[in-house]
Amino acid sequence: MAGFAGDLLSKGSDRLNRVLLGDDSVRLKPRSLVPFVWLVLLLAISLLLPHRVWTTLLFALLGLIVVAAIWAGSLARNVSASRKLLYGWVSVGDRLTEEFVIRNRSPLAALWVEIADESNVPGYSVAAARTVGGGELVRWRQSAVCTRRGQYRLGPWEIRTADPFGFFVISRRLATTDEIVIHPPVHGALSIPLPPGRADGRTRARERVFRATANVASVRDYHLLDPYSWIHWPTTARKDALFVRQFEQDAAGDIWILIDCNAGVHLGEGAGGTEEHAVLLAASLTAHALADHRGIGLAGYGNSPRIVPPALGDKQQWRILRALALLRTDGRFPLKRALQELGDTARRGSAALIITPSSELDWLPQLVRLARRGIQPFVVLLDRRSFGGGANSEALRQSVTGLGFGCTVVRKEELGRPLIETERHGFWEFKVTGTGKAVAVRRPGE
Repeated sequence: MAGFAGDLLSKGSDRLNRVLLGDDSVRLKPRSLVPFVWLVLLLAISLLLPHRVWTTLLFALLGLIVVAAIWAGSLARNVSASRKLLYGWVSVGDRLTEEFVIRNRSPLAALWVEIADESNVPGYSVAAARTVGGGELVRWRQSAVCTRRGQYRLGPWEIRTADPFGFFVISRRLATTDEIVIHPPVHGALSIPLPPGRADGRTRARERVFRATANVASVRDYHLLDPYSWIHWPTTARKDALFVRQFEQDAAGDIWILIDCNAGVHLGEGAGGTEEHAVLLAASLTAHALADHRGIGLAGYGNSPRIVPPALGDKQQWRILRALALLRTDGRFPLKRALQELGDTARRGSAALIITPSSELDWLPQLVRLARRGIQPFVVLLDRRSFGGGANSEALRQSVTGLGFGCTVVRKEELGRPLIETERHGFWEFKVTGTGKAVAVRRPGE
């Protein structure tokens, strides 16, 4: 009898979904077969042993089921939900914040509405339940601090509710998803100098700048706000009109940051590992180079290579930060092979900033090869002993400097405080006045 009742209810639920709801994303189904089994038993007893008690119980249970079905059907048609990511980009340490809205257009209340989320952002959970009255809208924010860089997914998700008697469960599947990339933070207080490249006059800058430099590209008409010191007097005298010099960027070469992505040389995991330190160094050096008006690019030869050609500007910083967010040191390329690839890609006059925890010596001849091709190398060694390894990075540094190339050793947790800490998105900062009033002194960035 239970099996027959289950089949009957399953068919009835499907028919009810098709006829009443007309929405494939919404499902209305019985929460339990027990009330319906009791309904069938009471019907059988009333037919076999007619009595007022059985008839009363039968119609009372039937009435509850009908009311519950009508209530559940109304909620299934009228309860909806949405979510919105408030800040378009976040870095490690920022607060990821979403706004959720549940709307009930039915005159009947939803005593509970539960959210089941399938997002895969580490440390972020949207498990929540809310009561939504008839004709009401409930809005709230869910947030968490981002702890790990990478590309993640928000959604898909589902909302669930039920009638007050608990006979029927309604679920609405929301298959929409949003991609979110958590960027690495940018740290300051670095003592690592930017390699200059070869500013020998053959390497020309690609952008005009609105400041005086040592390089004059051409002349142009004088504008009212131009300094008098910019006036090019020979052209002014020849054309009988004021002309000023138009400056070019200083002819320092582009910088390529090469991260050693060979899985066999990296130590540790998470924020304390060499992979994260290499990424943080690359992000910080990118910010410093762009602030110094240097073109900068990125190369990482993991299983999914991350190559960003050198360029200038804020857009380039976000390109590199996105590539760093997705970079993994899971490659099989030894460093000497990566240096060969970089030598074939970088142009003459640029510089190569190599970040590696390697203790091998077989890649040192490739530094000489880069220098012969007009690419100036500079090596940043992640100290293996400070990361739990056994090799001596200081000895390798002496070998690199013995070849005439710049080299520095970075130990664990030497990166300093975040450079853009005061510009982080998703945080409020308040101060309390003498009267006890809280005043916002910093708001989340849009």
